[in-house]
Amino acid sequence: MSIDAGHPDPNPNEALWRAILDGTDPVYARTRGRLKRLPGNPRCKMCAAPFAGPASVLMRWRGRARWPNNPDYCGACFQLLDRYHGGAEIESSFLFADIRGSTSLAEGMSPTAFRTLLDRFYDVAARVLVAHDGIVDKFVGDEVVGIFIPALAHERHPAQAIAAARALLDATGDGDSGGFSLPIGVGVATGTAFVGSVGETHTAAMTALGDVVNVTARLASAAGPGEILVNDRAAERAGLGTASLEVRQLELKGKSQLTTVYVINAGRESTLKTG
Repeated sequence: MSIDAGHPDPNPNEALWRAILDGTDPVYARTRGRLKRLPGNPRCKMCAAPFAGPASVLMRWRGRARWPNNPDYCGACFQLLDRYHGGAEIESSFLFADIRGSTSLAEGMSPTAFRTLLDRFYDVAARVLVAHDGIVDKFVGDEVVGIFIPALAHERHPAQAIAAARALLDATGDGDSGGFSLPIGVGVATGTAFVGSVGETHTAAMTALGDVVNVTARLASAAGPGEILVNDRAAERAGLGTASLEVRQLELKGKSQLTTVYVINAGRESTLKTG
């Protein structure tokens, strides 16, 4: 649809963002691929530049130290977010994971101990998401949100989101006795969302908006401890072998129809079709 001369284009940087998100931009995916291999946590949420560890000295020299006004991003990425507001609608996959029964957990320990537990959860979740080519969108209380875009995870973004969900359950002890124990429920969904830079100066952030994002959040809320709930689009695109999986029809808030989901339990092998 054409833009009237008296009404400026509401998304003038759509072409730039589409190139970043779908992988046709020659710089972003290659840069993040290199930086995520450098040791150190925490990291820039967008490019994965480490803010700690030996490599952080090089990052500061390259202009990728923490941005003071938004420490979730390095200086280079925040300037991109701040300067080029906008985004693009693109098929992506999303992961929401939260600690089930966190109120009861908090009641049984000191506030400092609970904060230490959350910090460990955040650290583990960030490492898992980055290792599976995901972007850490945000941490909200006892919840982590991850975005899997084609530029980083390519056409396998649904499979990578599911693999990250399983790895997160393993790392938090639901599927691996060597991990620290936390009751985690996870939702994974694939669909079209608006992904890009949202917010005003000094608060801009890369995030995702749309129905599929809301659905993923509600799947995580409906998942029991040690469960991953996967929407049918993610299961189909990932080639998830669903014949042996439990199927549920969920009545999600705000949805006029039942939502079909497949259930993956911690420690249970599920088949991803190849080829």
